[in-house]
Amino acid sequence: MRLFAALLPPPEALDELAGALAPHRDDWPELRWLARDNWHLTLSFFGEVPDRALPDLSVRLARAASRHPPVTLSFTGAGAFPSARRGRVLWYGLSGPVARLTKLAASLAAGARRAGATQVDEKPFRPHLSVARARAEVDVRPLVSALAAFEGMRWDAPDVHLVRSHLGARVRYETVESWPLGGTTRGGG
Repeated sequence: MRLFAALLPPPEALDELAGALAPHRDDWPELRWLARDNWHLTLSFFGEVPDRALPDLSVRLARAASRHPPVTLSFTGAGAFPSARRGRVLWYGLSGPVARLTKLAASLAAGARRAGATQVDEKPFRPHLSVARARAEVDVRPLVSALAAFEGMRWDAPDVHLVRSHLGARVRYETVESWPLGGTTRGGG
């Protein structure tokens, strides 16, 4: 299974983001806008994880989540990877206890490696929510500038979700299991 750990923002926060993007979408046909129901904050990407590793992965991720308190975040501004001049991924940024998110992401990645996930992404954690992609580099500086002043509502992130990617013509994500930050296990959907 192709898996990652994520935070899932509440619908109200996602509605705000969608509303801020709406006036700009038609002006950027070179961007492929990601489906709103797939929006999430990736904490750690694990890649293909063998089924036999899932029980240990579940235990280790639950333990990692229990060691970190819930966080209150808000979306702010926008940016692009690798840069706004050569954008391939358009994203919204975050404000809040980002250093705590970085520690949580590192704990989850370490737990996944110990559980046998061999494709754990080693890139430095940069908290963001991706909203669009481009096949070729696009100068999105005007769009990033237009979205720079965005300040979203504050929202709580009480849970870490283990999410499975279903690849295909339309990517779909499925929560396999979730754990409260600082708490106990919950079943997936």
